[in-house]
Amino acid sequence: MILLQSHSRYLLQILTNRLQNIEKGVELDCHWVEFDDVRYHIQASIKSPNLLHLSVSLPTPPPETDFSSGLPLGAIEAIKAAYAGVVHILDPPRDGFNLTVKLNLAKLPPLEGLELILVVDLTVRIQYSIHGFTSFDFILFWNHPISAFASMIFQLSWIIPEYRESLACLAESTELNKFLGSQLFPTHPNLTFFWKLLSSSDNMTLSLLDGAEIRHALVVKIASVREVVMGAPLRVILKRVASRSVPSNAGVLVPLVHRPNESFFLVPQVEKATVVFPMRFNDSVDTVLATSFLQEFVEARRTAGLNNAPTCLWSASPPDELKDAPEQALHANAGFVSFVIYPRHVEGKKLDKTVWSLSTFHAYVNYHVKCSEGFMHTRMRRRVESLIQALDRAKPDEHANISKSYKRLSIEESRGNSHS
Repeated sequence: MILLQSHSRYLLQILTNRLQNIEKGVELDCHWVEFDDVRYHIQASIKSPNLLHLSVSLPTPPPETDFSSGLPLGAIEAIKAAYAGVVHILDPPRDGFNLTVKLNLAKLPPLEGLELILVVDLTVRIQYSIHGFTSFDFILFWNHPISAFASMIFQLSWIIPEYRESLACLAESTELNKFLGSQLFPTHPNLTFFWKLLSSSDNMTLSLLDGAEIRHALVVKIASVREVVMGAPLRVILKRVASRSVPSNAGVLVPLVHRPNESFFLVPQVEKATVVFPMRFNDSVDTVLATSFLQEFVEARRTAGLNNAPTCLWSASPPDELKDAPEQALHANAGFVSFVIYPRHVEGKKLDKTVWSLSTFHAYVNYHVKCSEGFMHTRMRRRVESLIQALDRAKPDEHANISKSYKRLSIEESRGNSHS
């Protein structure tokens, strides 16, 4: 089964082409729609080739969801955290859109001069031991091999991949903080720290990446603006699940928008969260296929290779978690799908994947339903063609028939032939 990409491929293509041809300063004005519910508009002028205005229109929220200034709760904070320094939110947004931001491509990381990239495991408290304290500055600037360093303890916390944070927020060691934080950052103009989650092991790894990789990663993040905005409230709740903290709204039903005038529901609890999707389809054929697909989806979860996947349940009637849901939200002609999310499903880099997968679950199901319908139509057409060919072969071949000639005889000739 295909997994939908979190970034807009068209938006990523526009940004990439713009960066590659920034000196041409071509005027830009594009509209497009994705997932049948999110509308984009991007503009750029010849006078300011580095500045782009991106507007996004989100699905119309149902009355039970909580929107603030036309955006999901936490969306503004999520945008500032993900795109600090590159994106500026314009208030009010352009007419007909929920969000308008100004992108400054000149603020992207440079392609040259990024000597050191820290790739660290941010999920655990790490014992970090390398060698050669006195030569660490040479590694930063000349990429020499790492040598002896004293053992130090770092208390790390998750930081969305970006380059705005100083090294001071990383190091707990006063000596290291003083040596690196004050002497090399931010006074060195070409030094940028780019952080990402590597693995769940207990090792810290130093890796060298060039500026092009960092720039591309940030451009992909900008192209994932739908994930950042629509997944903001879901991300806040799942972060609490990952940290195993007791939520203030434990047991309270939280509606989240995911389609025009439709919502899915989340019930935060201690060390887990239950997500319920009412599945609705307008076409009767789609409803039948989706119901069958979802039932098989639940059965597939029980296979041996998916033991660590979230628990998945399907029911034709509303589950107990939706007892406080509004009446109009309980009408689902394809049933209800529930997922139970535990901390292991949202630890580290799994959080982004889980947020995106849940935010686009209906689109994921709808995609496979349409693919199944198209596949069956193709098979039926081929079957009809094969039957027509069989009927054609059953017809007599006119060219193969031997033509026969008949001679008309008179009565006397026929009697003579009979007597002879």
